[in-house]
Amino acid sequence: MTEEKKQWGGARANAGRKAGTTNKLTVDKLLEQVRQRTNGQDYEELLVEDFMSARYGDDKSLVLKYHNLILNKVMDSLAKIEVTESDDAVEAKKIAFAEALAKLIEVQKD
Repeated sequence: MTEEKKQWGGARANAGRKAGTTNKLTVDKLLEQVRQRTNGQDYEELLVEDFMSARYGDDKSLVLKYHNLILNKVMDSLAKIEVTESDDAVEAKKIAFAEALAKLIEVQKD
């Protein structure tokens, strides 16, 4: 018995986008359409306006979705913490590292 090759799955001739084509829909075009249709309001202004509308309307589910959306976009900037150490702390770490290294070398000699 010979097994027939199935006709679905895999690459197809002439399928997909042609080489060199560009996206017809871009973020810039979308934002420009938003500005035109809202008398010049920026997307950020609309987002805040809609968020406040959901809050005032007491739509807890929609408010939660807005919180998730906004926090996902700004969390990186909120979560950055700058760590600075004094010269004394750096010197103490150098000494501790040197002592640990010396002990490690002694263990390897034995």
